Amino acid sequence: MNSPSTESTSEDLTFEQAIAQTETLLENIAANDLSESETEAAIANLVKTHNGARGFFVTYLSDPRVFVDRPSEAVLRGLEAAPEIVPDLLIKNVAMSAAMVIYHRRNQQEDMAASSDRVRSRSVHLIQSLNIPVLDTMVKQLLETIQTGSGEYQSFLERWGYDSEQQEAIAQALQPLM
Repeated sequence: MNSPSTESTSEDLTFEQAIAQTETLLENIAANDLSESETEAAIANLVKTHNGARGFFVTYLSDPRVFVDRPSEAVLRGLEAAPEIVPDLLIKNVAMSAAMVIYHRRNQQEDMAASSDRVRSRSVHLIQSLNIPVLDTMVKQLLETIQTGSGEYQSFLERWGYDSEQQEAIAQALQPLM
């Protein structure tokens, strides 16, 4: 077995490498092949770079296995090791997945809508579970941007072209975090 914590510690980890490492990590977690400290170290190593964190979240949040719905303390501690990267990505995962639920339902793609809703739910749960104080501020900033049409997250909302129904879905998804 390759230990996911030692596969690549390079600062230039690619998005694709991060996805592959997260897939291996999740297989090892599912098989109970890693200790809590190994799991924490592997996640901390992945999320210390932007590409690593993106690859981790795209894989972890969409994984079909139910153990992902209940992140262990090791998962949470690993994520808390990167408070400068993890919060923004989690907030944006809530927003993007909530908006995609609307998009998929408009296109009668219920399986895809359910998958996006699972990502939204898991992202909200992680935010609620993590001890990263800036998350509260970021939730408020995104809600304020939606309510006022300007603010910290305006360029993000414009970049993805979210319409009013999608922005309302994002606001609703953020409510449990207030």
